Amino acid sequence: MTEEQTSPAEDSTNGEGPTHSGFVALIGATNAGKSTLVNRLVGAKVSIVSHKVQTTRAIVRGIAIHNNAQIVFMDTPGIFKPRRRLDRAMVTTAWGGAKDADFIMFLIDSERGLKGDAEKILEGLKEVHQPKILVLNKVDRVNPEDLLKLTAAVNEVVSFERTFMVSALTGSGCDDVMDYLAAALPEGPWYYPEDQISDLPMRQLAAEITREKLFLRLHQELPYSSHVETENWEERKDGSVRIEQVIYVERDSQKKIALGKNGDAIKAISMASRKELSEILEQPVHLFLFVKVRENWGDDPARFREMGLDFPTS
Repeated sequence: MTEEQTSPAEDSTNGEGPTHSGFVALIGATNAGKSTLVNRLVGAKVSIVSHKVQTTRAIVRGIAIHNNAQIVFMDTPGIFKPRRRLDRAMVTTAWGGAKDADFIMFLIDSERGLKGDAEKILEGLKEVHQPKILVLNKVDRVNPEDLLKLTAAVNEVVSFERTFMVSALTGSGCDDVMDYLAAALPEGPWYYPEDQISDLPMRQLAAEITREKLFLRLHQELPYSSHVETENWEERKDGSVRIEQVIYVERDSQKKIALGKNGDAIKAISMASRKELSEILEQPVHLFLFVKVRENWGDDPARFREMGLDFPTS
């Protein structure tokens, strides 16, 4: 598989009528379900998912073909009140992605409604002039009357072109979103080859997969300040690939957590990551993980560049 993720498109152009294409930015509060929804709409895993807040750190583009349209979904970091330099970079990236898109999809967790960050994001959308659609997620868990009240309350603040009620987990309502976007995006040629599902290089996706397994294994134990980089990628003559990755933490105590007693944690993380990477790459994977302490890596411009973020100077 090449540096970009590729996969046969399930729904390609039929050759009749003009083609449409465009970028759709998903924005919302942390853990609203943006990454799960992007993966569902694309039909493949292009963005990692965990219960840990702020899992997505940079914009991930997932590419879907629907009818005669190529829809490029931009999974943005969750928007929240920033406290550190990394937080500021993520929030700036999210709003920047929204302003660069042809369409904005505001995703709300229906169970939480407009509590906390969602309300602040809605206020911020008043200053963004692109067409906007409202997507209420996890609707299968909420009373229909409450969904209607939430829809009315949101549209009183910002006028949305349409409102969709979906379950990113089950796929309910997602076809309606795709039908609407395919017709609403501007006419024009496609930006990417038909079989490409992401613009994320495989080295970076591999690092993201390992970071996901790290969070899933050590959800509460390991602090948010951990980072994974792919340092070596070697295609071998036997058809396998050797991948070396480094997990960066800020303190020796965090390194001990990542390794686990007798190395149990790092072994489990490696096994889970290797299994998924083998499935994605469709070839055997030899994965080697190392844990290194790099104090205050969150203030290192090189780490920000590796993540695809601009380094805030203040």
